[in-house]
Amino acid sequence: MSGTNRGFGGFIGRVLRIDLTSGRSSVEEPAPELYRRYGGGSGLALYYLLRELPPGADPLGPSNVMVFMTGAMSGTPLWGANRYVVAAKSPLTMGLARSEAGGWWGPELKAAGFDGVVLSGRAPSPVYLLIRDGELEIVPAADLWQQSTGDVQDAIVAQSGDRRTRVLQCGPAATRGVRYAALTNELRHWNGRGGLGAVLAAKNVRAIGVRGSGKPAIVDDERAQAILKDLRTSYNRNESTMHLHGTARGVPGLNDDGIFPTRNFVDGQFEGADKLSGPTMSETILVGRGTCYACAVACKREVEVPELGVTRKYGGPEYETIGSLGSLCGIDSLEYVAKGNQTCGEYGLDTISTGVAIAFAMECYEHGLITDADTGGLELRFGNAEAMVEMIHRIGRREGLGDLLAEGVARAAQRLPEGAARFAMHVKMQETPLHEPRGKKGLALAYALSPTGADHMEAPHDPLIETVGMSNADLGPLGLYEPVDRMDFSYRKVRAFYLLQLLWGMYNVVGMCDFAAVPTGPIRLPQLVDFYSAVTGWPTSLWEMLRLAERAKAMYRIFNHREGLGPDDDRLPKRFFEPLGNGPLEGEQLDQDEFEEARRLYYELCGWDRDTGLPTRARLLDLELEWLL
Repeated sequence: MSGTNRGFGGFIGRVLRIDLTSGRSSVEEPAPELYRRYGGGSGLALYYLLRELPPGADPLGPSNVMVFMTGAMSGTPLWGANRYVVAAKSPLTMGLARSEAGGWWGPELKAAGFDGVVLSGRAPSPVYLLIRDGELEIVPAADLWQQSTGDVQDAIVAQSGDRRTRVLQCGPAATRGVRYAALTNELRHWNGRGGLGAVLAAKNVRAIGVRGSGKPAIVDDERAQAILKDLRTSYNRNESTMHLHGTARGVPGLNDDGIFPTRNFVDGQFEGADKLSGPTMSETILVGRGTCYACAVACKREVEVPELGVTRKYGGPEYETIGSLGSLCGIDSLEYVAKGNQTCGEYGLDTISTGVAIAFAMECYEHGLITDADTGGLELRFGNAEAMVEMIHRIGRREGLGDLLAEGVARAAQRLPEGAARFAMHVKMQETPLHEPRGKKGLALAYALSPTGADHMEAPHDPLIETVGMSNADLGPLGLYEPVDRMDFSYRKVRAFYLLQLLWGMYNVVGMCDFAAVPTGPIRLPQLVDFYSAVTGWPTSLWEMLRLAERAKAMYRIFNHREGLGPDDDRLPKRFFEPLGNGPLEGEQLDQDEFEEARRLYYELCGWDRDTGLPTRARLLDLELEWLL
């Protein structure tokens, strides 16, 4: 399987294809024009999915195709340029599953000699894959199948004989078919959404270890180093709240603004928010600040709570976990949130879907739709921290009520008494992240229009749009010159969302972290474009890079349409059209007519039919996607 490295700027120029059913592998060498047109990352991943995944495939069957793909900048020394994407058909939404992660696995895959991996079929028995300097080994893994993620990490690194082997894996929740089981690399970096862990386990693959000695070529290294030098002189991470307090830095501000989701999105303000904040974590249970490959921001948390058995091995809770296992469940104990985070990590569970499922069950319990007979006597009320942790175990093992919640809140509500659906917070059957669209109106579009179901990483949130023209995060190159109020839901907000969604979509294609570049990080758009050009050797522009995101977005839409999802699925939970329960925005709610008009205007901006939501023929031809007609 080994071959000559034919790499060019940023890319290795090789994709590893593995037919798990037969155990055979081959190496594909895509043309440079294919990389330039689709850009790697999510763009190239969708190119493979649309060409090779049969319409209507069972997401947990052997016909599902799973693509792991890096971007042009993955593995280069630019801060945040460590991302890779995993894509497949989702067992949770039955549409697209696409999730990005940072950490170390993506850069190491390139070092091992490949830009991406395409998995098809199903292995006859449990295995893990080991990729080292262009060579593939398929290793029996029956003894690892039900072990915790921590034990599997240790075992594969030990068996590889190299402590720098990077391990991407699913967990025992995935081997039991939990529909929102996730993937983790190095136990701290997550492809969290859409059930990708369950897809990998359904292929009888427990993990993929990678180790290599190469690195991607940079065409103009002198120019790239000049950009890095400029960044080092202008950024002081010891003054950065993202470095000091992580993503949970925002808890106090969100709570003060009344947009900190509480008690299953009934309320927008939580009385225990200060106990859950990033600064509180820094002062109490934090023992270290981790990072991803080549990133100076270092926003990852490492925590310890000895009395609860919490160690730094699994890192520490990010904002979404603090919201999902904390305020959403009415729990103000940072120590128990850390315990819940580690427990999810051991099972390989998406903390967002897990927390939302537990909060859903708590509200059902308090309304009598779930009883003590269902919980085995467990008092599943808001604020019960021990019950929250116990339910994570039951979900991970698919035991009792946990077996029902492992299906996701949409399916669970269908099997509970009438009225439960009102409490099921999801879009396209994926659980809603921990941000409040009644106080950040552009987020309503992000949730409804994300191709993967409710997703908070579709575009920068509304408070950042309010800083346009007033901060160092200059968005003028995008055509955004003036701030737009977070409560605005006019055409100005739709336009801003459309442009910013393209920006973050472009980051997903080229392999860039959203927290390292504008508007949330220190890298500015001219620097990013210049670095991309230096890496690839292409005389490129921001316009060409944004076209990568436009092309990927059209492919997402076609993929979901092919799987039966359309405009009727671009909806929000009814709760967001009902009044918020407390805080400074008490009584605030989305307006259905405003939302519908914003959604249709967005379709038109994308070049999609206003009624069907499909890219028009002209749009597909413009994007060189005529093969999708």
